[in-house]
Amino acid sequence: MAVVVRAGAAPLWWSGVVAAGVGAVPEGWTGRRTGALAGAVLFVLAAAVVALTRRRRYDILARGATRAGRYDVLQDRAVTVRNWRRGHRWWLVLAWVLALGSTFAVPVAGGLLLAGCGTGLRLKAGWLGRRERALESLLWVRVDQLDARAGRPAGKTVGGLRGTGVAAGDAAPGGARRRTAALV
Repeated sequence: MAVVVRAGAAPLWWSGVVAAGVGAVPEGWTGRRTGALAGAVLFVLAAAVVALTRRRRYDILARGATRAGRYDVLQDRAVTVRNWRRGHRWWLVLAWVLALGSTFAVPVAGGLLLAGCGTGLRLKAGWLGRRERALESLLWVRVDQLDARAGRPAGKTVGGLRGTGVAAGDAAPGGARRRTAALV
């Protein structure tokens, strides 16, 4: 589940940073200083709102997780990330274009808002990772319940989560890529 949450964090963060960097060039209607201050406020607000929304639903699903059965279909981390990003690529491009377009009115602010959303998703994935470590179980959304285009790991179509051991699969708790130890 944390893999789906984390899938959007990197594209939002990097497109926001690029848009903020490009947005620092024009003076804009409000000026760079005002735009940067407004952007900083928007960054913090967006990160907090995204990180804290729907926590109750995630918590309810995590507490009700059942052990994954033999016939449950669970996806690899790379496949989940690829599917999410393909399903959302036009929304990501649109968000980036809007962030760039807003630089002529309020420089830097749109990019920092986008980067704040990416940071909030990363914080939410970290919170889910701590939940997974506490439960000693990786939480998975079944493939047939996860709509890759909607990208909602706690949406209405998700009836429950499946749990596996922490060492299962190619994802670490929190949705990060599992690091393998080098063989000597």
